[in-house]
Amino acid sequence: MTTNDTPPDATISPAVDEDHDEDLDDEQAEALTRDSRAPRDLLPYFQTLGDLPPAPLNPADLFPVSQPLEVEIGSGRGLFLVNAGLNCPTINFLGVEYDFKEGRRAARRFQKRNFNNVRLLGADARIVMRDYLQTGSAQAIHVYFPDPWWKRRHKKRRIYSEEFLVQAARILHPQGLLHAWTDVEEYFQVMLALTAKNPEFIPLPAPAERSATHDMDYHTSFERKKRKLGLPIYRARWQRR
Repeated sequence: MTTNDTPPDATISPAVDEDHDEDLDDEQAEALTRDSRAPRDLLPYFQTLGDLPPAPLNPADLFPVSQPLEVEIGSGRGLFLVNAGLNCPTINFLGVEYDFKEGRRAARRFQKRNFNNVRLLGADARIVMRDYLQTGSAQAIHVYFPDPWWKRRHKKRRIYSEEFLVQAARILHPQGLLHAWTDVEEYFQVMLALTAKNPEFIPLPAPAERSATHDMDYHTSFERKKRKLGLPIYRARWQRR
């Protein structure tokens, strides 16, 4: 869902080249996001961890109105957040995107619409979930079309993991929802198996596919691309106990 390009006007550190980052340890990887600040042109819609006060995150530092919070991991170009922000003005939506170019593209959409309830962090979602999002702070977590990391030696980088579910269970309040979609059947089966092993989640019926009424009427840009090619989308949903 993401690329490794960096905007030419960025003053922040670029995302790590996915083919050459294996020499970085966790501390070095964190420094790439912790020590960076976003260009001022898209504030407050796009920020990095370097723009925030020390962890944990206080939603009041991002959103002008205190409302229930939902989090999207891997927001890409921001189509889900745009539609969610428009359709649910009484909910605050926080996206997390590691690719600064895609994140800034999404933030321009939010800026044009003057959203008060949509913000995006250019950051590693693992750091945001582990260190910044507080226990019981979100009513939903959305993960749509995460990178499948096809090569066997890269699969350890998949965001959907046992540790991801531990953090998701901590961040969600009781009865909160976890949504996960992918077009990769093998990855979907991994998601189902991992979540089934975590006792904090109860499976719910998957949302049915619906016909789009226009070109923006999709959950994400990636869903639109795959459905127009006639490819299946695998969807799942769980509730936090």
